[in-house]
Amino acid sequence: MVKILSHELRTKSKEDLLKQLDELKMELSGLKVAQVTGGPASKLAKIKTVRKSVAKTLTVLNCNQRIALRKLYRGKKFRPTDLKRKQTRAKRRALKHHEFSQKTARQARKEAAYPQRRFALAL
Repeated sequence: MVKILSHELRTKSKEDLLKQLDELKMELSGLKVAQVTGGPASKLAKIKTVRKSVAKTLTVLNCNQRIALRKLYRGKKFRPTDLKRKQTRAKRRALKHHEFSQKTARQARKEAAYPQRRFALAL
């Protein structure tokens, strides 16, 4: 099996990727049998490339799935946590831009009752 390139996998459809994944897994199981039975060195060296190819195929499948889910949830009020940005804990809990200017009812009443005093000071 030739080394698989990720940019080639991204152009394929989901069905093709699943089919290729099944083929790679079958080949890997055959190579593992050859390893146990003491097959030739060429087959044993192939195991690594097939494992990496399986990983690349699964990665592309998962990326495509996440892209589709992001499109689905775009513009919605709520979004699954694994699709949100990670950021830091402090940034996730910080006030959002529109929340900075908001005031509680008690704070608004207090400011209306006791406005800031103006002093005429000559310096």
